[in-house]
Amino acid sequence: MSWHWAWHTGDANSECSHRLDGLVMQLVSATEDLVIGGLPYPGFPVLLWDSMDSCVPANHFFRHYLLRGSIGSVKSWAPTGRALYDYFSFLQAHELSWDDVDRGEAKTLLAAYRDYCLRVANLARSTVRNRLLYVCEFYEFAHRRQWIARLPYAYEARRGGGGRGLLGHLHRGQHVSARDVMPRAHRSLPKFLSAEQIKGLLAAVTNPHHRVIIRLALGSGLRKEELATFPLAYVFNPDRANPSRNMRIDLDPSDGNGIKTKGSRARAIFIARTLMRDLHQYVVHHRSERVSFSKGPQQHLFLNQDGKAYSADGKSLDRIVRLNGQKAGLRVWTHMLRHTYATHTLVALQRNRDGNRLEPLVFLQKQLGHASSQSTLIYLHLIQELADKAVLAYDDELDELTRGTNGQA
Repeated sequence: MSWHWAWHTGDANSECSHRLDGLVMQLVSATEDLVIGGLPYPGFPVLLWDSMDSCVPANHFFRHYLLRGSIGSVKSWAPTGRALYDYFSFLQAHELSWDDVDRGEAKTLLAAYRDYCLRVANLARSTVRNRLLYVCEFYEFAHRRQWIARLPYAYEARRGGGGRGLLGHLHRGQHVSARDVMPRAHRSLPKFLSAEQIKGLLAAVTNPHHRVIIRLALGSGLRKEELATFPLAYVFNPDRANPSRNMRIDLDPSDGNGIKTKGSRARAIFIARTLMRDLHQYVVHHRSERVSFSKGPQQHLFLNQDGKAYSADGKSLDRIVRLNGQKAGLRVWTHMLRHTYATHTLVALQRNRDGNRLEPLVFLQKQLGHASSQSTLIYLHLIQELADKAVLAYDDELDELTRGTNGQA
């Protein structure tokens, strides 16, 4: 098999040539000449030593980890490649061997790398955690292959943070198994827009094409890739459908309409009848303006000024959301609209739960397309904090009123 590589260039990949103490490793991308199982894999990461020889352990891991069915996403290639590249560069620069897991020293290879990233390179804790996750996956792969006798870290029980409030019991006191080399995570809650900020954002949007993109994001919780590839075929006149208040839409990457979902997983979502009416009106009155610039039929709902579909990664939509946010004096991005939908929807479902058989978290998990309920639980923590803040604000206001009454007495 013939291998050809295309060098990473540009600012986005500037870290892909790592120089420490005069040593140079290279992280390169394969061209279409890289064929595995009869299929080309352009852009697949390849790690080279400073001698330009293949870093065989890492490259075997890439093929195992990045091409298995449970990953299967091109998006995973770059972060996995950068993590292993940085780790092996660190080892080479400090004359360490990746398989020296019995060093007879108190600090393991991974602990040394972690401390270097945190204390010398001053990397963010979240960045170090993400890199170590990939490196640990590599070592578990190597251990299964019997390249090393044991793992260079151990597992330990760490206590889950239950937090305050009525919902804190969900995780308080529970222990989870974690790799002892991992820095402890600092939980950060997702950012979302308040009702007033949503109103201000929509008021600032003057472009009808941009407005309907933001409306769909706020009313569905779709990821930016799903927004960019949302099919025209999914839009219909709700007045000709059943009188249900919510419209069901089946997002199915295999239906031939072009929708792209995370992991190519199909799911059903529900959007308000009023939103479907807005989408239908957009198609009738505005989309045709851009279709006229296109040379052929376009299956996606949203088109750019040239009448072509936006890039499937949704980056163009992200730019649209950010620019319109600036008009409203807000720092906002597409995924923040997803968080906004999730937060307000969960609050509404929790508030109207009496007599409703619908389990709020289960509905939200399916609507957002989360593979694990753990991803959805973050919004439960979020509305818990909102509830706590509301209680504290009320207590402060009540104290003020009480003091004022006492003073008059």
